[in-house]
Amino acid sequence: AFHPDKPRPWYFIWPVMHASGAKLISDVSKADIVFQFDDTTHADHRVPQTKPGARLVNFGCNDISKSNVAEAFAVAAGYSLKVDPRTHDGPMVEKSENNACHDGRIIEGPMEPIEDKTYQCLVDNEIEGGLVEDLRCCIVGGEPTLVFRKRRAIGRRFLNENAEVIIDEPRKCYSADELDVIRRFSAEIGLEWGGVDVLRDRSSGRIFIVDANKTDMGPPVALNLGDKLKATRRMARAFVTSFAPKRSA
Repeated sequence: AFHPDKPRPWYFIWPVMHASGAKLISDVSKADIVFQFDDTTHADHRVPQTKPGARLVNFGCNDISKSNVAEAFAVAAGYSLKVDPRTHDGPMVEKSENNACHDGRIIEGPMEPIEDKTYQCLVDNEIEGGLVEDLRCCIVGGEPTLVFRKRRAIGRRFLNENAEVIIDEPRKCYSADELDVIRRFSAEIGLEWGGVDVLRDRSSGRIFIVDANKTDMGPPVALNLGDKLKATRRMARAFVTSFAPKRSA
């Protein structure tokens, strides 16, 4: 069951749930697994009445604002994404605090901050061909499970329009230490299911987690159908292992 909202078919949890063999019910009090499902930036995650032993998912993830993401990342990684626009000298990224706005822009500091905006260092994630690459990491049970390499033209880096998407495995995209950073970040922000956007800076080699989404839309449109199905099956296996271990056994 889901609370307080139900996902529509375009959310990743929908095909994953069906591929895993899970049965969707409306009565939260009778469900074996209860997902907190709310795509707002700040949410009231009070737990509804559930049956004893029910598995609760994402009820600890109640703030996915860009500032909170940056603070959680600093705790997990030991270095910072956030900058102070009043003192930062040079290019930086300005974004809305809210979820799914895709309104980032590169500006020059120092400057006075704008209300409801957050400021981050500019991560140079450019790759060959005049593209930038986001390493979207799918999280199941707090564990990095799948990666979508999302590539787009550098001039459209902040838009959700991909020129190419490649499915990959976390261990091929991140080092063991970086996987631990992603795990610590997920625990810090309370994310048990969802996606995190990871950028790798080409000069320093460091990764930066710049966004978290607890209502992930799933495989990007630009991914081919065969890989979309493969991704869904892989996530379904992880779903069962993490949230319904008795069935897995």
